[in-house]
Amino acid sequence: MLDDLDRALIHALHIDGRAPFSRIAAVLGVSPQTVARRYRRLRTEASLRVVGLPDPHQAGQTQWLVRLTAAASSAQDLAHALVRRRDTSWVKLTSGGTEIVAIIHTPTEGGGSNSLLLRDIPRTHTMTAVSAHCILHTYLGGSTNWRRSVDTLDEEQQRVLREQEAAGTSYAPVPRQLTDGDADLLVALKKDGRATHAELAGVTGWSPVTVARRLADLQAGGAVFFDVEVDAGHFGANTRALLWMSVSPAHLENVAAALAGHDELAYVAATTGPTNLVAQALCRDPADLHRYLARRLGSLDAIHTLETSPVLQNLKAASPIMTDMARIRRPSAAPARSRT
Repeated sequence: MLDDLDRALIHALHIDGRAPFSRIAAVLGVSPQTVARRYRRLRTEASLRVVGLPDPHQAGQTQWLVRLTAAASSAQDLAHALVRRRDTSWVKLTSGGTEIVAIIHTPTEGGGSNSLLLRDIPRTHTMTAVSAHCILHTYLGGSTNWRRSVDTLDEEQQRVLREQEAAGTSYAPVPRQLTDGDADLLVALKKDGRATHAELAGVTGWSPVTVARRLADLQAGGAVFFDVEVDAGHFGANTRALLWMSVSPAHLENVAAALAGHDELAYVAATTGPTNLVAQALCRDPADLHRYLARRLGSLDAIHTLETSPVLQNLKAASPIMTDMARIRRPSAAPARSRT
């Protein structure tokens, strides 16, 4: 389990993922060396990663939540094939290890490169069922954090970090949209959102000053945000499940807004398909999940149907790096745990 300093550091990174350790240390009342040591340890032991991600809409991307059912003997191989693809994120094994759930990113316009949806999946002979759900709107997730990972710093500490982040540039950022020229920058930020300006300059061919200015402009326009990935098990969330709900369209907004306020949920989105609302629950144990389903969800009459899919293993998060590499290498190990 994380101690108070660990949780405070993670909360600070949620506020400003690229904040210098010296700035975080001043807010937390410890030395920069202590913050640096804690950060390195959390990267090793809690799968902590700061990643820079593009806003899907500004990047011209449509997200599809795909459910694949395969024979038990081939599900692991298929899941790892999805992990290796650049157009996937959040690859999970669910429901006894025979179902794979993944987010697939496709171009909103044209559709000429939608090979995974249009060709690869239908031609996979080991598949027994496929369903694809277009993500229409995200109510919780992305740039909005799971509440239990951002509950440590007081209001004054949060205010100081936000003000220091805003004062971190020597000029007023001008909101910009993503262009094709940002591709190398985005690839580098997905691997390490805390890469230095000099490191990013080496990747992009820009000067460090240009990198700093471009990053500030993209953040100001909401085109890029920084997320924090961390093993949710260290927050006491050892039971995870995807919840597939059917809600009447007239009540969809109200139900989704209510769910986005639940501490037990880390993700809520409206989708196409027979179930038009999906969420991910992070609970202490099966009994805690049962209480949440029976009491909190059960009180929402507008939810007509509910399907619960236990998440056994998170093989890929938003970044291209596997979050549970050590556990994946040991098939006999306990099911892995991750941020979402």
